[in-house]
Amino acid sequence: MNSLRNKVQLIGNLGQDPEIRDFENGKISARFSLATTDSYRDANGEKVTETQWHNIVAWGNLAKIIEKYLFKGSEVAVEGKLTHRSYDDKEGIKRYYTEVVLNDMVMLRGKGNDKEPEDTL
Repeated sequence: MNSLRNKVQLIGNLGQDPEIRDFENGKISARFSLATTDSYRDANGEKVTETQWHNIVAWGNLAKIIEKYLFKGSEVAVEGKLTHRSYDDKEGIKRYYTEVVLNDMVMLRGKGNDKEPEDTL
């Protein structure tokens, strides 16, 4: 049950091309936003579609795969843990940031791309 304490699973589409960062110590990270969409019928029977945006970060080999294969519109299934951070901005105002740190990912079809994904983790 310990593996269920902080686990997030999402399926969605990238909102932009991943931002790749190479660090001096040899580490690499990939950051992107992921849109998930949910639809339901309201009290009047009208279809309502809501989109939620999630901040995603991956490190190491997972980041290298993301750099090579993912782009804006790509559909992916991701799994990771939810993390929260805070920082003070330039004006000294405390800001809060929530992101999913990836543990695993499956590439699904890319938007406008009929090819099957070449890699899965």
